[in-house]
Amino acid sequence: MRTRSSSRNLIAFLLGIGVLVNYFDRVNLSVAHDALQHQFGMTDVAFGYLLSAYNWTYAGMQLPSGSLLDRFGVKPVMVIGIVLWSLASGLAAVAPTVLVLFMARFLLGIGEAPTFPAYSKAVGLWFPEHQRGIPTATFDGSAKLSIGIGTPLLGLILLRYGLRANFATTAVLSAIYAALFFWVYRDPAHPESGATQHFGTSAHGLMQLLRERKVLGAALGSGAYNYSFYLLLTWLPVYLHRGLHLDARGAVLWTAVPWLFAAAAGFGLGGVLVDRLIARGWNASSVRRAVLVVGTSFGLLVVAPGFVTDPRLVMICLTLSISGLSAASPVMWSLPALLAPNASGRVGGIMNFSNQVAGITAPIVTGYISGFTHSFAWAFLVAGIVLVFGIFGYAVLLGRIEKISVPVEAAA
Repeated sequence: MRTRSSSRNLIAFLLGIGVLVNYFDRVNLSVAHDALQHQFGMTDVAFGYLLSAYNWTYAGMQLPSGSLLDRFGVKPVMVIGIVLWSLASGLAAVAPTVLVLFMARFLLGIGEAPTFPAYSKAVGLWFPEHQRGIPTATFDGSAKLSIGIGTPLLGLILLRYGLRANFATTAVLSAIYAALFFWVYRDPAHPESGATQHFGTSAHGLMQLLRERKVLGAALGSGAYNYSFYLLLTWLPVYLHRGLHLDARGAVLWTAVPWLFAAAAGFGLGGVLVDRLIARGWNASSVRRAVLVVGTSFGLLVVAPGFVTDPRLVMICLTLSISGLSAASPVMWSLPALLAPNASGRVGGIMNFSNQVAGITAPIVTGYISGFTHSFAWAFLVAGIVLVFGIFGYAVLLGRIEKISVPVEAAA
């Protein structure tokens, strides 16, 4: 019979695999700029809108997803979501027109919308508060690892076999994961968060959460993080190709470098280090706030392409930037269960809605800047300005990381 500890490890591994597959679906488009331009005559502005199309439905489904998770639990919501995102990748593989490709990205956003709120909730259910850093870092770091290995892998598949093979690969992997999640995942009989399993869907409760200063601080910080994250996720291969004059193969290979370092930073600093310091008696709130603020401050190095032109220095700065943001990210995703155990799905949905507003904006703004200035300098500067607001959210609005006093109608 499986022990509680081994069950937890299995759940953490399952969540990590899910995000790994999830981000293959997101990164496959970012490496396809030249192929789409050749096949559909797509401009930078149109490409920016296509990159963000996924985030439109993803953002719109965040608050409903959070309520569904709190009402029905992680497993049924996620199984339906994974099936939908598998179908979306399959539709993209056979899309005959740009319109159908947009429809596929819309469906992908609907299917993947519950993922991070669900995984944050699952960690809160399975792991005690002082042990949530590593499992959260496992699934969060998998996003960076996925970009690090997915960009060169899918890029080389695209260069060798074409655009449709690129999307078909992610469709098959997603379908396999849907079956795996259905077979393996279950909610624990006795949740570690102390949260009960089912809640109502009161709109009044959601509005109460939206008025909480700590929730707003977490949402502002996570949205600022995601602006830089999506700028680099969607446009970094194009920037390396155009801005640093790498060839197509070199661009997709070098794109992997910052993300691999970021995956290590997220797991090592945001996960292992945070849990060990808390286990040694350090103040949990102070440790988490320090990682949030310092890590996000390192993210400000994203402005480097606006000031320096040496490719090696640019790559070092971008690597430090995304690594700092990645160190803060696991702590960021531990906040829903820490702030509101009985409404973690909704708090996670609020944060991820903010994330997706940023995720919509970053590719489009970058597309316009690139299209009209023929440079990416201002795109990176805008990302730095947005991060300043994120640091304010963590340092001032979030304050001490502790349970908020959620009114009864917000949780039941």
